[in-house]
Amino acid sequence: MAADGLYKYSEQINELLARYGVKFGIYKNNVFKEQLFPFDTIPRIIEKAEFDCLERGLKQRVTALNEFIKDIYSDKKIIRDGVVPEEFVYSGSGYLVQCEGVCPPKGVYTHISGIDLVQGEDKNWYILEDNLRIPSGASYPMIARDICRRSSPATFEKYHIEDNRNYAKLLRRTMDYVNTGGHTVILSPGRYNAAYFEHSYLAEQTGAHLVTGSELTVENDRLYFIDYSGKKEQVGAVYRRISDEYLDPMNFNKESVIGIPHIYDIYRKGNVALINAPGNGVADDKGIYYFVPKMVKYYLNEEPILQNAPTYLPYYEKDMKYVLDNIDTLVLKDVAEAGGYGVVFGSKMTKTEKEEFIALLKREPRRFIAQEVIDFLDIDIYDDGEIVPRKADLRAFVLMADEPLVWKSGLTRFSRDPDSFIVNSSQGGGFKDTWVLS
Repeated sequence: MAADGLYKYSEQINELLARYGVKFGIYKNNVFKEQLFPFDTIPRIIEKAEFDCLERGLKQRVTALNEFIKDIYSDKKIIRDGVVPEEFVYSGSGYLVQCEGVCPPKGVYTHISGIDLVQGEDKNWYILEDNLRIPSGASYPMIARDICRRSSPATFEKYHIEDNRNYAKLLRRTMDYVNTGGHTVILSPGRYNAAYFEHSYLAEQTGAHLVTGSELTVENDRLYFIDYSGKKEQVGAVYRRISDEYLDPMNFNKESVIGIPHIYDIYRKGNVALINAPGNGVADDKGIYYFVPKMVKYYLNEEPILQNAPTYLPYYEKDMKYVLDNIDTLVLKDVAEAGGYGVVFGSKMTKTEKEEFIALLKREPRRFIAQEVIDFLDIDIYDDGEIVPRKADLRAFVLMADEPLVWKSGLTRFSRDPDSFIVNSSQGGGFKDTWVLS
């Protein structure tokens, strides 16, 4: 029903998105390719009461994850009490020994979280993944909503929808809350980064400076932004869109040419805020995901409002036996992969592939998780003149300022392949707006 005023503008809206540069880039075989992110004009609609429940659950989950990261890099109580195995934390690629004993400004690690959910045919929502490092995607529904409003104003007069234009305000509030004094900047690797459109768009919307590493310098234990005239201005918060390993060649990967030497040293002293905090990868490891419901109970003394997809860790003997006995009905994920890569459906493997995978699983049980295949609720998309059902997920955004803030919108991604559950843009998926009814 909500598509009645929009689907006829589908071509026009996508042309405008292309003109604005709403693209994403991927590296494949060492070649950078940039392509459009296809937009579907039929919005995903979430009733107010339903989103209210999601909001409570998302706030609870991100609060617990923030406590977990703080604990891991300080007292490690959750390890001492046997809730999360010690070797499981320290063997993860996201754990950084350099972050031990370092507490960021205001104790906030998870400034911006992208929590991926799916709704099953049973109408229940399940969390698939927690993205706590550099989650992207908020800019796409923001600009798409803006263009849709201009294309069909009558549609937005007809329906009562939460206004998603406040994301920039929420982000600015988050950045200002932890700012240690000075300008706020968005640090981008540059034009050829896959999410450069988002970097520039968020800088424009929040009023932050968009910079690369060459425009920042550390002097006298402070960070400075060098403007076009050569003038230096102090920086108090950096929303960095650069991975941990490339952030500071003096503390992490010494071959990085896109980071800022010694920025981590002044961060360690509390002289600048880094958004999100380095070391967050310890909590968004797909293996650690298994323990998040336990974290909610441990840190908050509450029952989890939102549930994980049913998940098994081959690391545990009991779970390994279940996975081996039921491999044909499970989806298996490499904990180090992202973007839809490293995902294998047991039912689609040949006999030889299955034998090889089982051998690998037994050799490296920490490397994989297994999940029950959730039958996603199909949602409609407009495809080549027809309305057809496709699988979709929802990336919800939670920001952490003086309190957790849930954006009343989100990025709905869908598979354009009728036989696929993989919705990631890097795998050819599209996106649509998410309407939260008010």
